[in-house]
Amino acid sequence: GALSVRCNSIVRRRAKGAVTLEQILPAEAEVRARLRAGLYSAVVLYDERSARAESLREDSTVWLVVRAVTLHACLSLIAGGYERFYSEYPEFCAKTKSLSSISPPTSMEPVELGCSSCGTPLHDQGGPVEILPFLYLGSAYHAARRDMLDTLGITALLNVSSDCPNHFEGHYQYKCIPVEDNHKADISSWFMEAIEYIDLVKDCHGRVLVHCQAGISRSATICLAYLMMKKRVKLEEAFEFVKQRRSIISPNFSFMGQLLQFESQVLCHCPICRVRRPFPL
Repeated sequence: GALSVRCNSIVRRRAKGAVTLEQILPAEAEVRARLRAGLYSAVVLYDERSARAESLREDSTVWLVVRAVTLHACLSLIAGGYERFYSEYPEFCAKTKSLSSISPPTSMEPVELGCSSCGTPLHDQGGPVEILPFLYLGSAYHAARRDMLDTLGITALLNVSSDCPNHFEGHYQYKCIPVEDNHKADISSWFMEAIEYIDLVKDCHGRVLVHCQAGISRSATICLAYLMMKKRVKLEEAFEFVKQRRSIISPNFSFMGQLLQFESQVLCHCPICRVRRPFPL
């Protein structure tokens, strides 16, 4: 049968022309294994109406899928896409609804990261941002400002780094997740431990600041994982929610892939997760 492949706008922007099978087929472990084992003699790919392979944009989902799949199987693209195939062979189409009638996720525009009016790095300007009433996101600079922490009522800090110091261990509760900000780091193995810690602080009626060095990649990844798990939302929706509050967040590409894998685990393993709930609650 056919498989629907989605590659959200965040991943497409960061892909630089290449994605992995895990990113385009996060919930299809058996299919990925069969592809890598060479058990598919041919793969047929189609989108809405692309006339030919040469017309595909390099940042399009179809082109990224072509790049990923051709490493493992012989691939053919249906000329004219679904629209042409349906017009010529409607009897072979189980559904006649046009793909274009399904609205794609809203893409997010890049933000300007420079600061010409002051010497303070953008990630250290202002204060920590409130993600939820008990959850804040910020940088190591914010974590070193006791005045900021006390003003916000912070009672605990989640330090997502291996080198940022815990400045006030006698005054706040601390937990450290020693993860580097690089493409080899397995931050997803810490997701559940981080989520449990945040919930522990919440249950004690406290407030936790999640931070790394800049409050851009590692700590943002943890906050995104928390929202996806506790609010049962997709990565793209959680990303937009956090970005509205701290516009400079930018998890590295590997972390985004791990978040997509986490999304498939969170939203697919529980039947009630498939029902969209209002966000935020």
